[in-house]
Amino acid sequence: MVADEIRKAGGKAVANYDAVEDGDKIVDAAIKAFGRVDILINNTGILRDASLDDMTDSDWDLIQAVHVRGAYKVTKAAWDHMRKQKFGRIIMTSAPAGIYGSPGQTNYSAAKLAVWGFANSLWREGQADNIHVNTIASVPAGPGLTPELVAALKPDFVTPLVAWLCAAECTETGGLFQAGAGHFCKLRWQRTEGVIFRPDESFTPGAIAAQWDKITDFGKDPQYPDSIFTVNWPGIIMTGQTLPENKTVGDLRFDGKVVIVTGAGGGIGRAHAHLFAKLGASVVVNDLGSSLSGEVDKSHQAADVVVEEIRQAGGKAVANYDSVDNGDKIVATAVKTFGRLDVLVNNAGVLREKPFADMADEDWDLVHRVHLRGTYKITKAAYNLFASQKYGRIVSTSSGVGLQGTPGQTNYSAAKAGILGFSNAVAQEGKESNIHSNIICPFAATRMTAGMVPEEMLKASSPENVSPLVAYLCHESCQETGGLFEVGCGWIAKVRRQQSRGYGFPVKGAPITPELVASRLKEISNFDNGDATYPLSPIDSSLRFTENASRTDELQR
Repeated sequence: MVADEIRKAGGKAVANYDAVEDGDKIVDAAIKAFGRVDILINNTGILRDASLDDMTDSDWDLIQAVHVRGAYKVTKAAWDHMRKQKFGRIIMTSAPAGIYGSPGQTNYSAAKLAVWGFANSLWREGQADNIHVNTIASVPAGPGLTPELVAALKPDFVTPLVAWLCAAECTETGGLFQAGAGHFCKLRWQRTEGVIFRPDESFTPGAIAAQWDKITDFGKDPQYPDSIFTVNWPGIIMTGQTLPENKTVGDLRFDGKVVIVTGAGGGIGRAHAHLFAKLGASVVVNDLGSSLSGEVDKSHQAADVVVEEIRQAGGKAVANYDSVDNGDKIVATAVKTFGRLDVLVNNAGVLREKPFADMADEDWDLVHRVHLRGTYKITKAAYNLFASQKYGRIVSTSSGVGLQGTPGQTNYSAAKAGILGFSNAVAQEGKESNIHSNIICPFAATRMTAGMVPEEMLKASSPENVSPLVAYLCHESCQETGGLFEVGCGWIAKVRRQQSRGYGFPVKGAPITPELVASRLKEISNFDNGDATYPLSPIDSSLRFTENASRTDELQR
């Protein structure tokens, strides 16, 4: 029908009925009909809303298949064509629910931030071939809105920005924009200056509690990171070594609490398990026993070694060898052995680094199954227990690559961003049940980073300098939820979204054109006019859009 409408209006169009997971067929249809493909707008989507405790695996899997894997498959099919012709424009479609999290939409929130994470690495790979990648999050027209507002939230008032971002003259790439009701704005990260601790035995959860106000203070010298290389790790290491012993508010212990740490056979997970056990917790040490190649080593279970280390030190621990994709079995181990569960630390992960042009479906699927689906599966299994006892603490592991992207890691960037979207939604759902959910982006020497970081930095970036933050976030005294933190080498900082003031066009009167949007792109992207905001939810983020719906003047309100 749409193709007919376009042709009747004098345009050229061909219809295609393939699923986005068959992206090669969609791109082939374009090549067959027109001989090339220049622009790709990944817009297909569905909803399967359900609270986390009621969500089925099919609800989760279908949303990920359509939104995330579908975007990957169509983009992969178009990528080589765009590289050969040295031109391409790609739009990913996110949503406010993905950016901020939305209760009842953990699957959708995860998927919609995952596609943004995918774009984060993809645009960096595309620069050399004049391929631009941007992400749009449009404000939805939900139930309960006035007819005037519903009319203002129609797609006609979003597409002019999309059209400009796809123009050959547009140089914007890597951007994340919110759009709706004729109003357009841009989003970026803001990070606190943070606190550097002396990385020794005095670096404890209690030391972090003593400095928490400073760690989370955005008022002093905030930073605006735009790549994974914005942290001065050598400077942090040198400063930390010169500091006096850390002050503390006292011991923050976990006596009587039961903790699961996934991927705890080595690296950061092992450090987490040891610290929780040292602080009195009973720990489920989960690890497949996999090697760097990802193959399971049946002759040597890494989890057994960590459990024995903990027991030799006087702690309590049990090993579990299940995949995180079987999260219910890991949770069952905790309940069977220790009778309850209080804390879940999602740490398991794998890497499959490749340029996007060389990415195989197996590389994409494995990374998403372990990182994103695994986090969902075990969190869902734990969530029902937490809800019934009105207490639970969850810390999940994202990455600087998930926040900023980097070439060669489109699969990993997407999965790690998806974990953030999922965690944000869980935090909102869990508030009434005293369930807290937070995210860390760690920098440390691990099995996954072997060979990627200079030896001298590996020694200074011990995983033990990440675990105190995780323990503090999981302590019953900590009220933080929905937080995002970068941590490593004794440094901790908080990260949040900043929304530009943006620019609004009247939705009544003359149509909004791509040229008009281009003429106001500086205002749309201006964060320095003192009018930026820091939304915490999709509703917060949409206020300026709904205000713009009733405008009729030509001046920005």
